[in-house]
Amino acid sequence: MKYIICALLNFTILCYGQTPYTSYFTGDVADVTTNTQYGVCLMGGATEDNNAMMWFLNKSGGGDIVVLRATGTNGYNSYLYSGVGVTVNSVETIVINSLAGANDSYVRQQIRNAEAVFIAGGNQFDYITYWKNTAVDSALNYLINTKLCPIGGTSAGMAIQGQAYFSAAVSSITSATALSDPYNSTVTMGNNDFLHHPLLNKVITDTHFDNPDRKGRLSVFLARLFQDSSQSYFGIACDEYTAVCIDELGIARVFGGFPTYDDNAYFIQANCTLPNNPENCSVGQPLTWNRNGAALKVYQIKGDVSANNSFNLNDWMTCSGGSWQNWSVNSGVISYSLNTSAPNCLTTGINQRENQEGSFLTPNPVTSTLYIGLEGVSKKIIIYNALGEIIFEDLASHEFDFTNYTDGMYYVKIETDGKISKVEKIIVKH
Repeated sequence: MKYIICALLNFTILCYGQTPYTSYFTGDVADVTTNTQYGVCLMGGATEDNNAMMWFLNKSGGGDIVVLRATGTNGYNSYLYSGVGVTVNSVETIVINSLAGANDSYVRQQIRNAEAVFIAGGNQFDYITYWKNTAVDSALNYLINTKLCPIGGTSAGMAIQGQAYFSAAVSSITSATALSDPYNSTVTMGNNDFLHHPLLNKVITDTHFDNPDRKGRLSVFLARLFQDSSQSYFGIACDEYTAVCIDELGIARVFGGFPTYDDNAYFIQANCTLPNNPENCSVGQPLTWNRNGAALKVYQIKGDVSANNSFNLNDWMTCSGGSWQNWSVNSGVISYSLNTSAPNCLTTGINQRENQEGSFLTPNPVTSTLYIGLEGVSKKIIIYNALGEIIFEDLASHEFDFTNYTDGMYYVKIETDGKISKVEKIIVKH
């Protein structure tokens, strides 16, 4: 039998006892339902950016906010409840450091009832160990893909947001170690087995990008993903005091303290001119991914208080306010070329890459008919509207007419033999 003892401390309810989790609750205990907007808030790992957090809380519609962590206490409660300037109904921090806690019925209920979830910093391997394939996992993906709530995270909480992620299963890793051997035992990654953000399909993230410098190790992560899957992946990275906020349309805006502080975000992709695979990504050998000094195309944006500058994740080319760079690695040594040209992906853009790599959807945005390319057999197509309602379900259909549907965001899920193989966001704009 489990019991809970709750005490009121400075407007915060602390609940403890024989439970496999610890809860710190601030605000109204009555659950509310608000109009939420899906979005992703990625923070670099130091003090939270207030403007980015305001963006995040506004997307909750003023509802119930849940903070998840594996260690620590209630440091976020008063800040999110009354320190940002956005009125919310409640803030609850739940500390979950066991599989039992991650599968607890109360934990599942509180996450599913939330209007926003923020994942704190810590050790991302704790989150993978305790939360993957549990009720926490499924509840978070319910908020992302059905309830359409904002999800955010800082440091380790940002590191687990992408389809692919560095798990830190052995330890952290420096750029020097990763570049000297991309298959070093400390280069541990997961892929497509935890959070399923439509906006972060084939994306891996990295944090604390300025202290220490992590450009080399993120380049290695992207090389490994390419080498192991024969598919191009993308990277999003933040300096410590920088935040990338991605709205429901896939537009990423960068918050920070520039020009007072040099706060940057980076959007990294393999150069779309072929061939673009690493020349040498092998066990026990230094990485070479050179391609005439332009293996990786990188767009750097300095974050300011108004997030004036942006990057479009729908095509990974449309952008404003930043500058393009080339990154390359030769025998384990990384080099940079600043103020370079934008990638020319007109013939090998993102939809064409999907075509080369398997199932694909085109065009996106769509004005009338969406064409669905399918590789293999036993495919099921399910299309959801922004409310998470199914508007279409069929086996192996190759097109869908959006003519009579309203503008906005939709989700296309492709299942293979009963398992999800792709979830992608579609924008309808007549």
